[in-house]
Parts: sequence; C-alpha cells; structure tokens
Amino acid sequence: MLDESAVPLATLTTLRVGGPARRLVTAETEDELVGVVRDLDAAGEPLLLLGGGSNVVVPDEGFDGTVVRVATRGVAPCVDGCSGATVTVAAGEPWDDLVARAVEEGWVGVEALSGIPGLTGATPVQNVGAYGQDVSQTVARVRTYDRDAGALRTLTAAECGFGYRSSLLKDALRGGSPRWVVLDVTFQLRLGSLGAPVAYAELARALGVAKGGRAPLGEVRRAVLGLRRGKGMVHDDADPDSWSAGSFFTNPVLDAAAAARLPEDAPRYPEADGRTKTSAAWLIERAGFAKGYGAGPARLSSRHTLALTNPGGATSADVLRLAREVRDGVRARFGVDLVPEPVLVGATL
Repeated sequence: MLDESAVPLATLTTLRVGGPARRLVTAETEDELVGVVRDLDAAGEPLLLLGGGSNVVVPDEGFDGTVVRVATRGVAPCVDGCSGATVTVAAGEPWDDLVARAVEEGWVGVEALSGIPGLTGATPVQNVGAYGQDVSQTVARVRTYDRDAGALRTLTAAECGFGYRSSLLKDALRGGSPRWVVLDVTFQLRLGSLGAPVAYAELARALGVAKGGRAPLGEVRRAVLGLRRGKGMVHDDADPDSWSAGSFFTNPVLDAAAAARLPEDAPRYPEADGRTKTSAAWLIERAGFAKGYGAGPARLSSRHTLALTNPGGATSADVLRLAREVRDGVRARFGVDLVPEPVLVGATL
C-alpha cells in the first residue's frame, strides 16, 4: 500500500483539474482497500474514493481528507459451454482492458462498451452504457464493503436497482464517498464469435448491418473505437480535445408533458415506463452552444458538445462555470434541466 501526502489530484483525473489531496493512499489488495476504509471511518476522516479519475470533477482547493485510490487487480473466468463465461473482475482492473480480453476470448455482451475509460468497479455504479449496451445487461453480482454495516455484502443485479446511468450504488454516493465500496464485479457473458444484436443505429451503419443484426466481435470493437475517437471520447494523452470527463450531461428522460413541449424535430426515444428520452447533445447545440464553444480555458469539445474539455490551463471552477452556462442556456431555451454525469466533489451546479 502506497501512502503519500499533498498529491495534486489533477494528475489523477482525465479532466486534469483538482487541487492536492491531504493524503493519498493507493490500495493494491482487497484487504488493504477494506482495511484503510474501515480505519478512516473509525477515525471520522473524510474519504474520497478514486478509481480511474474519468468521471469526477475535483475542486481546485483539493480534498481535505484521505483519497483512497483503488488499484486492485485480477480477472477470474469460469467458462462453461452451456452457461457461458462467468467472469469475476477486481474493481481496480481497467475497464477497456477487460473488454479487449472479452473480445479476444469470445465472451459476448460488452463489446459495444469499448473505449470507455475508468475502472471496472465504477461500471455498475452508474450503469455504464454506450451504443445500445450497458453493464446491467451482463452484471450478475457486485461484491462490496458496506461502510454503514461495517461488513462485506454481495448485491445481486436485481438488488443493484439499475436504471439509465443510475443504480442503488450511485444513489448512495455522498460527494464521491460511497456507502458501498465495490470490491469486484461478476459478469455473465455468452460465448461466441458474433457480438450481441446491434441496438444502436449509428453503430449498425458503421458495421454495414441492419439494426438488430450481428457482426464479429472484433469488428464491433473496432467500429465502436472509431466512432468514439471521432467524437473525442477515447482518452489520448496526445489529444487535448479528449481531456474530459466524457459525457458531462446525461440524456434527459422526460414525462409526457415535458416531452410534448420539445420542438417537433427533437429526438425522441420511448422508454419502457412511458417516458421519453431525448438527446442532451441536440438540446445543447440547439440552445446555441456549438462544438468548440467557450471563451475561457474550458471549452466544449470540437467534436462532441457533450464533452467539456480542458485543453490546457483550465481549473475546476472554469469547467463548472461552463457547465452552468450550458445548463442554464438549455433550461432557458427548452425548459429542460440537464443533469451532470460526473461526480462533483464539494460542488453542485
């Protein structure tokens, strides 16, 4: 276990903002992770849990407490010709490494989630999804340390309460300090050479198949990575336009009355509960915020309006200022409130 002080958190986040942590502890084993969290709770010490740093905005003043960085590793597959691949993955495993291995091994169900930054332990928290897939489709169980009970607890997929970019785990977040510390995630994946039926029209076009059709796993991965790179959504140290927290706002899910107030040409995607999902990117652009918008050091990506980027020199305050401007502009134009997707530590919009 590595124990440091005054570490600038900007160096540990993909948005590259954030002041120093008073103390940074890197936990490399499950016992270290549970032990340090238990000790901090017993001492009443403020705690911020940090994974890959890809879905968090840390304040410029830093964090006056202990940041626990998850660095546990391990992938344990159990493969059976009848039941498929049951794969248990440590929380600290990089997510895209797991997806790459799944494609190589012929484990079906996460290939459309290629190129998403961050660690595996974070994926069930916000029910990570893209291009018609999300992890709730393949998560079997999540093993956690329940800080309120001071005990290990395994949550089934049903108990996780998955929704659109949400879960019971996310609902219990307290400014980056979770009730449940994810220790590992078990996925149930099918076996095969073809990916799952393609549920997203843009991906289907890129693959040259009909929506609902299938394509080889490797081709799906390559197509998704290409689409994500074209939108600046694959983090690249050499590409400042990709220095972001990914999609900064979730797509709004509206009741019937709110959906009816949208312009006739606004995107509409019916939800199973009778509500309607629309496109945050469409709303942002129609509210007057074009790709590359921003007079200060924080800007919208030149390739995708959902990404707020730090091409160099931006502070957390700059990013939040731009986010508020965009949110307020969409609210004024359409009466729709955009909800931030990243965890905002010590701040609100």
